[in-house]
Amino acid sequence: MTTSDHKAKADAENDVPETRGGSSFAIVVLFFLTGFGLSLAVGWIGFPKILYSEKTQPFDFNHANHMDMVDNGCESCHVFRDDGTYAGVPTLAQCVDCHESVQGDSPDEEIFVNDYVAEGKEVPWLVYSRQPDCVFFSHGAHVTMAGMECAECHGDIGESTSLKVYRENRLTGYSQDIWGENIAGIKKNSWDRMKMDDCGDCHLERMGSKGPCFQCHK
Repeated sequence: MTTSDHKAKADAENDVPETRGGSSFAIVVLFFLTGFGLSLAVGWIGFPKILYSEKTQPFDFNHANHMDMVDNGCESCHVFRDDGTYAGVPTLAQCVDCHESVQGDSPDEEIFVNDYVAEGKEVPWLVYSRQPDCVFFSHGAHVTMAGMECAECHGDIGESTSLKVYRENRLTGYSQDIWGENIAGIKKNSWDRMKMDDCGDCHLERMGSKGPCFQCHK
């Protein structure tokens, strides 16, 4: 065997480990990417289903139907008291005048009149925007003084004909609306979530400062 043949044979033998090494590296990368993709799928799709439980409201409610019958928009039912404080979810007393008897053929109307109005019992609504006890929020300061529209935080709820499913965080007990439906916290609209950062960003944009901690945490 000539010298050139020995050299060619040696070069060929040296090439084999390099080729095998490259293939092994590609397999490792492939397994890594596959595992990473599966982990993301489990985290982004499966985790929210585990974290949140679905609950239904006592009965359905048609906001759009009621908005057609009132003169003062949201504030016709979600009123401000004489001292400027916000009453929040309407009480039974606000509904009785119009719902002493069943109107129409809606099964939810019948539930409301028979199970709540007739019994004088308040409706145990599940509140989508309920914040932790340590958070203070003044609707008067935002709506009356700052002139904000309800839709800026609550979206187009006034146009809805049915209530959406209430999703409750199994760990905190608060609605998914606080964190937002996007698990990464990404939002497209001002009403997509109600986290502290959202309040701070709005304050910074409108007032030039996020404000002191005690402004919202009492």
